[in-house]
Amino acid sequence: MPDIQDKPLSIAGKTYTSRLLVGTGKYRDNEETRLALEASGAEIITIAIRRTNIGQNPDEPNLLDVLPLDKYTLLPNTAGCYNIDDAVRTCQLARELLDGHKLVKLEVLGDEKTLFPHAIQTIKAAQILVEDGFDVMVYTNDDPIIAKELEDIGCVAVMPLAAPIGSGLGIRNPYNILTIIENANVPILVDAGVGTASDAAIAMELGCDGILMNTAIAAAQKPVLMASAMKKAIEAGREAYLAGRMPRKRFASASSPLDGTFF
Repeated sequence: MPDIQDKPLSIAGKTYTSRLLVGTGKYRDNEETRLALEASGAEIITIAIRRTNIGQNPDEPNLLDVLPLDKYTLLPNTAGCYNIDDAVRTCQLARELLDGHKLVKLEVLGDEKTLFPHAIQTIKAAQILVEDGFDVMVYTNDDPIIAKELEDIGCVAVMPLAAPIGSGLGIRNPYNILTIIENANVPILVDAGVGTASDAAIAMELGCDGILMNTAIAAAQKPVLMASAMKKAIEAGREAYLAGRMPRKRFASASSPLDGTFF
């Protein structure tokens, strides 16, 4: 097994200590959001522009009141977009609301039941946004060919799903995720499907550069405690990946060898 050297997570020229990215939806209120984000240790926070007030509705609570911009990197996303035009306009709105902010998470969904990404429209939207100067982190399926195509377009990170959004089913196809990682020259982050800390650890043990999650934390019975658990799981999974696991064996192998045993 080759010796794997660690390197920091770097996205669009900025380096991050935490490999956990966290969403802001489904919490009871802004205070629970704030506490969970702090417990997670996350530095990149994603916000659904179509569903979250960040100033476009002056009479409603503003999420930015609990997300200090000197502490977090905001990642506006296109959640709820089912076509290219809506996704592109949403990113442009985010850039306007956030004073020229270029980093966005693109997702173009295929249907309302599965929330699977529409691969063809995702590719086309990514091309438009990259040409328009955006730094695009892109949500996609776990197809290695599509993932490579999105990288070649110029996306700064590719984010394959582990399982359907909000399902909590964990890593359903680790071999596809592993293939995407092995062929990538940009960060690969699992996005969607993580349900608990062990799922996060498995994704990191595969060699993912990070994980984005929302429901796994927000829908837990104790979201703040789950956020803390996810932070630890990602750190442990990364260390296990760097350490290199022992080979799997069919039969037992004694931890203490018999050589030199006294009888």
